[in-house]
Formats: sequence, structure tokens, C-alpha cells
Amino acid sequence: MNIILLGPPGAGKGTQAAHLVEHHGMRQLSTGDMLRAAVAAHTPIGLEAKAIMDRGELVSDDIVSALIDAELVAMGESVGAIFDGYPRTADQAEQLDAILARHGRRLDRVIELDVDEDELVRRIVGRYTCAECGAGYHDTFKQPAKAGVCDKCGGSEFKRRPDDNEQTVRTRMAEYRAKTAPILPFYEARGLVSRVDGMAPIDAVTDAIERILAAH
Repeated sequence: MNIILLGPPGAGKGTQAAHLVEHHGMRQLSTGDMLRAAVAAHTPIGLEAKAIMDRGELVSDDIVSALIDAELVAMGESVGAIFDGYPRTADQAEQLDAILARHGRRLDRVIELDVDEDELVRRIVGRYTCAECGAGYHDTFKQPAKAGVCDKCGGSEFKRRPDDNEQTVRTRMAEYRAKTAPILPFYEARGLVSRVDGMAPIDAVTDAIERILAAH
């Protein structure tokens, strides 16, 4: 199957993509990762992209499409694709249709992890980790059994990601809505969009996605 997985930062999209990769043998195609890999490998596409980025310009849709096209060739016909971060515009959505058609593929589903923004902010802003072993905690949902002491390693120093603050999280949410707004109507008109409660427990989200895929 070929699917687009949508969800704002913190919605658990990465966790669900990892499950699909592990249990279904699918390949997660993140255009950002693919672009960085191409630049690092000095491929022809990577060199062209680097020259554009060095000029402070945005990489064109044609280059992104070429990256995806090359990855689909490398994957082979039997491997399903999870598109992450692409498409972001109606033009890119049309280009993706053309790319898939050239490879004898079609887009099966667009799955969006639906979230409550205020609750997602609370989920992200409250998280922190042990500075020594990386064990994860949360102000509300998961505090150490003994205050100030890591359950896993006994460490007493903790840290928070600098971008885990309310203003940054809400900005990322606004960016996500701006990027998905142009493509959702494109796919809704074709009956391809399914929404899953991204605020549900991880296993429940996984089960809901599995049911969607099984129905198609």
C-alpha cells in the first residue's frame, strides 16, 4: 500500500510510521531526510539541491519529485510507501499522482492523526528526560517514583528540549495547518482521507490505522 501519514509535531506520527515499517515492511519516505541523504552522498540530485540551498533558495518541486522517483525505483514494486512531509501543496499532490502512476502504483489512503491542540500543548510542554540515561518523564502523566530521582538510573539531573514551550508548539501547529490545508480538500474530494484520534493511547491509534488499512 501507498499512504500519506499526516499529523502535527507531537501527534505520534513517527511512532505509528515506525510500526508500519516494522510490521508491514513499508518504507517511510521523509523528503527532508531524503534530501539530506542525497546531499551527503553527493548524488547528482544532491549536488543540484545543495547548490540551490547554498544560494538560500527553496528546493523545487521537480527536485523533490526526482528524489521520490529514485527512491521508488530503489525500493522495488513490492514495498509499500509512507509519504511523510510530502505533498504539501496541491501541485505536489498532482505530481505525486503522476510519479506513482509511472511506477504502476496508486495512493491508497491519506491518514490524519487528529489532535486537540490545547491537550497536545500540555502533552509536549510537560515532558522532560533524565540527563544521564534519557528516560522520559512528564509533569502530569509520568513523574519519577521518588521526586528528583530517575527511576531507571538514579540520576538527579533532568532536562527539557528548548523548543518544548507553548509558543513554539503553537507555531508548529499553525505551520502544520497551513501546509495541510491545501492538500486535504484535494484528497477528500476523492474519498481518500481517514482521520484517527491522535490523542488516544498509542495502541488504540495503531489499531485504528490497522483497521483502515485492512479495509483497503
